[in-house]
Amino acid sequence: MKPTPKGWPRMSSAVFYEAPKDAIEFLSKAFDFEVQLVVEGDAGDVVHSELRYGDGMVMVGGARSRSESGDPWRRLCASPTSVGGKNTQQLCFFVDDADAHCARARANGARIVREPATEDYGDDFWADRTYGALDPEGHLWFFMQRVRSPGEPRKDAP
Repeated sequence: MKPTPKGWPRMSSAVFYEAPKDAIEFLSKAFDFEVQLVVEGDAGDVVHSELRYGDGMVMVGGARSRSESGDPWRRLCASPTSVGGKNTQQLCFFVDDADAHCARARANGARIVREPATEDYGDDFWADRTYGALDPEGHLWFFMQRVRSPGEPRKDAP
């Protein structure tokens, strides 16, 4: 496999909002994303943006401008608010401290749909502390903290 272009992860996701500027501000405050780039069109709408969390990247765009586009594939992009709050994906990011990250998200308006909990998948696998949140337009985000790697003893073991 060839290396990715400089500064680009192997995989990134694009999420679409009715109010992309508000979404970028929310994602920065609530989830601690760093805005790397925002490209605005002539009408001031967000044409493209890049937000980073560590080595992960999310692109935020406007659902409305895409639905009005002449490109058939662009018309498939929508905000969950326009489809009854349904999601066809969830975005997952590893964080250093799931509880602190959750507290920040809650304090900045995220709707916590799964409180932080530790899921232990057994001795041959791992344990993660995870929480789930919805942003103001209904995108589902999961944040995970690895608390035990495969092969490490459980903390409750003697």
